[in-house]
Amino acid sequence: MTCPAPIPPGQPTPAAPWRDLPPGPHDIRLVVADLDGTLLNEHGAVPSSFWPVLDWMRERRITFAPASGRQYATLHRIFHGLDDGLSYVAENGNLVIHQGRTVATHGIDLEASRRVIEIVREAAGGRNLGLVVCGLDSAYVERDDEAFLAEARKYYVRLEVVKDLSLVTDRVLKLAVFDFDGAQDLAAGPLAALARTHQVVVSGQHWVDVMARGVDKGGAVRQLQQAVGATPAQTVAFGDYLNDLQMLEAADWSFAVANAHPDVAARVRWLAPANTDDGVVAVLRRLFAL
Repeated sequence: MTCPAPIPPGQPTPAAPWRDLPPGPHDIRLVVADLDGTLLNEHGAVPSSFWPVLDWMRERRITFAPASGRQYATLHRIFHGLDDGLSYVAENGNLVIHQGRTVATHGIDLEASRRVIEIVREAAGGRNLGLVVCGLDSAYVERDDEAFLAEARKYYVRLEVVKDLSLVTDRVLKLAVFDFDGAQDLAAGPLAALARTHQVVVSGQHWVDVMARGVDKGGAVRQLQQAVGATPAQTVAFGDYLNDLQMLEAADWSFAVANAHPDVAARVRWLAPANTDDGVVAVLRRLFAL
């Protein structure tokens, strides 16, 4: 059975409940899922019910790709070092890995990175901020208090504390700013000036990513579609937050979990159960008629 025509980019439409999905199995070659708030449960873990579905997909050469703002090393650890049958969209699309091979790497130059560091340092005078410079080899922080490090370690298992972030020489993929008081005000305020030269992405309730223009999860999905030979009609995508919008637009089978940001729920074709109800698993079982 063929998926309905894709939603035109930028055109809101009411999402249909997942139980109205046409019965499977469907011709699907690529499944992409955001992690936090989407696939991961309320404990920040992959639900146990997902692993048998993943095994089933891998046996049939259906590629699964976690797509996250987290670094590749963190994603690889979460999925037990699996490469066969898995791809990875890391750092919000700045690093794309397919079956252990790098498909694409994006980033910003060191001069631009140092400018962002200075802007965040100035903004930190009036806000409770922590900055992560996300490099290809590791992530780097100056702030070393446990409150901030506990948040950073959730997403960056390779994490180094340095005295001066402006001296980091690793290739910089993006810069991630954690605001203890809320990310949207940070993006619209102190970081707004950066939007003239960079992409400023609200990737969670407390996180804002500063990246090169034109880089997002949607571009990463299109690169994976080319790598695995999948069309948008053969692609399923799940998301919950604003940094997932372009990714969802790249798939004809687009799902927002029930706990998604309202702007995301307005831009998908289907509404899945919440992450706390194993929504991704429920939908995949339906699509594959498991």
